Amino acid sequence: MQKNFLTFLLTGLISLSGVSQQIDAAKLDSLFNTLEINDRFMGSLALSHKGRTIYAKAIGHRDVKNSLKPTVGTKYRVGSITKMFTSVLIFKAVETGKLKLDQTIDAYFPEIENSDQISIANLLNHRSGIHSFTSRPDYQDWDTEPKTRAELLEIIRDGGSVFDPDSKAQYSNSNYVLLTFILEDAFKKTYSELISEKVTGPLDLKNTYVGGPINLDHNEAHSYTYEKDWKKKDETHMSIPLGAGAMVSTPTDLNTFIHALFTGTLISMESLYQMKTISDGYGMGIFPVPFYNKSGYGHNGGIDGFTSVLGYMPEDKVSIALTSNGNRYANNNIIIAVLSAYYGNPFEIPTFKTIKVHSKDLDKYLGVYASEQMPLKITITKEGDTLFGQATGQPSFPMEAVEKDVFEFAQAGVRLEFTPNEKTMVLKQAGSVFNYTME
Repeated sequence: MQKNFLTFLLTGLISLSGVSQQIDAAKLDSLFNTLEINDRFMGSLALSHKGRTIYAKAIGHRDVKNSLKPTVGTKYRVGSITKMFTSVLIFKAVETGKLKLDQTIDAYFPEIENSDQISIANLLNHRSGIHSFTSRPDYQDWDTEPKTRAELLEIIRDGGSVFDPDSKAQYSNSNYVLLTFILEDAFKKTYSELISEKVTGPLDLKNTYVGGPINLDHNEAHSYTYEKDWKKKDETHMSIPLGAGAMVSTPTDLNTFIHALFTGTLISMESLYQMKTISDGYGMGIFPVPFYNKSGYGHNGGIDGFTSVLGYMPEDKVSIALTSNGNRYANNNIIIAVLSAYYGNPFEIPTFKTIKVHSKDLDKYLGVYASEQMPLKITITKEGDTLFGQATGQPSFPMEAVEKDVFEFAQAGVRLEFTPNEKTMVLKQAGSVFNYTME
């Protein structure tokens, strides 16, 4: 749901070998053991081929206070992966004649700016121009409180429009909340009922549903952020994200869902073709997911301290899903490692070596850095012995010193390499390199 500094790029620099006959499960176990020993990741992962699970792992705690361990059946909030489910419901409505992709939304929401120019398709592929309500400065002041449909519509209406409909694409959670209301009006049923009737019921997904208050007795997980130790996050009230981010699931269920989607079980292949047609980086509830020379599709998610990834490689019928309730290591790196193990490619197990720094040592890095390669400026600050970075419009992130003048934010795969005497900094993330200079 929320904006963050995480990426969803599975890129690489070498060619893939053919499909692996046997996954290197022992090395993957070693990877997850390392993550757990170093307190870097809590969550679950599953890899499937043709709908059959071939590797699954769960580590960490689903509840830290009571030392409750997760299982592969532990359920996590999956955030914006929910949008894939919502898109499937929209295409089901289109296929049964209840909706049309090109119909405008003014009949549903006349109070929304430009509603007579915004189509259902524009909502699906983030081309509506409607401001995302989760980007409001006050969003985290009220996200734990219940909201009615009328209240959410007022909030979305007040956000207005940030660009002309269909002129470009920009991610907006408001789009999928509005799609939720359209679905409920079209079918005369709640979103939860529609998910159960049209998706989870037919696929027998017993661990996938629209979430409510987290219930440990139902093998659900709390979420956490790390501040010298794990701190429990507050829960977003599920009356707010709805079809934009309210689903709860497991990696094995998510793999079953996406395999069914890509094999024509949920919607027609014609609808799937429309869903995965990419314009300005966006499909209709789906993103492109490259892995080396493979072309895949999927979505990621983030809500509270939960993060998630779901991807599918149609050529090989390989699906991979990750759900996390706390991490200090990039999900992207884990996904790359697991897929590399499957395809027979090498991958490294991190060592998590750090060096000790003192507050006075950090002063030479402090300042605002700008780059000609990207519009985001990076502000470097400190709190005690910890260096922090903050990109324009995004939350600050703590970094660990891993070498002299080198700091990392492992959760997002960010590496900052400073040259203090030249007042420059190099940002490395997901294979990309950006040069920065202090202003």
